[in-house]
Amino acid sequence: MNNTDILILFLISFFSSVFFTYYIKRILVNASIGDSPIVSEHRHKKGTPTMGGIAFLFTLLLIIAIYYNNIPILITSYIMVAAGIMGLIDDLIGLKVKEVQKVVKNISNHNISLGRLTLAHGDEARAATPKAKEEVNQLLAQGKLELIGEVPIKYETGELEKIVAQVIIGVFLALTGTVSTLGGFTLGFLAYPIVVIAILGAINAVNLIDGMDGLAAGIIAIASFASCLLGYLTGNFDIILPFAIILGLSLGFLVFNKHPASIFMGDTGSFILGAGFAAAVMICDIPYFGVLALGVPIASVIISLMHRAHIINLPVEPLHHTLNYKGMSETTIVYSYWLITAILCIIGLIASIL
Repeated sequence: MNNTDILILFLISFFSSVFFTYYIKRILVNASIGDSPIVSEHRHKKGTPTMGGIAFLFTLLLIIAIYYNNIPILITSYIMVAAGIMGLIDDLIGLKVKEVQKVVKNISNHNISLGRLTLAHGDEARAATPKAKEEVNQLLAQGKLELIGEVPIKYETGELEKIVAQVIIGVFLALTGTVSTLGGFTLGFLAYPIVVIAILGAINAVNLIDGMDGLAAGIIAIASFASCLLGYLTGNFDIILPFAIILGLSLGFLVFNKHPASIFMGDTGSFILGAGFAAAVMICDIPYFGVLALGVPIASVIISLMHRAHIINLPVEPLHHTLNYKGMSETTIVYSYWLITAILCIIGLIASIL
């Protein structure tokens, strides 16, 4: 493919993403399918359409139909479609409410312990843990807390089922034989565990970071643009092809997902972007740059794992919600994460061309 062909591929991806996102948003609004945020700071977003990642599926099917004879494009697109179907199933299951949790506010003049949280006067929190659920009614009866709302908690696919689904996607990619070398090493049979681990890690990293307006789509857009630039600077135009698709998807979705977002991508979208980016990185054999470009989501996963292992204690998980809980505005967090991603990508580009 020459420069014109690559530009056409990007434009098809971008404008299709814009069109289908708008189309899906209208359908979701008319069907009253909206999000019910469990984070107190995001309660004002209740009712915003979710599952916007369905637009990515339509775009990818169009790309598959047009570029059916281009193997890198075809394999990356198929992997993204498979991941999107898995995410869509999770989103559809999430339409059913599992339980309703109380949201309370400390109205006493001293700190109150609720579960693993310590609430100062005026602080709000959701009684989510078993310990908090046991304590909240007693504290409400004592007049120390005020009930300010209730949040529906959705059903979710079990962790084992999610992992199995993601492993299957990784095995699909390994079976194509397109990932035989990585970072200068011939993989052989090791391609299977390495590809599976990469797919698992990327999907969950992007899924975890998807919690604020434009955060995940913006990070993936920056990382994908930098990957395209890497291909251009090194003269390897094959690198640009899959990342041009992911860049178009992300930017097209950002038209509606930037702050204030009028649609969320849901697991459908985050699974697609995570699996697609990982697949493109491995097919194009740029693992070191790819890991650096996804440094922010990867760091977020590590911090969350440390929290779950009780090494550190976050009042709200993941880290970006903790920062918001502590008073940092959503836009400041998003722009900071974008900036850090851009800096990491610049470092990766400089290291790659020196």
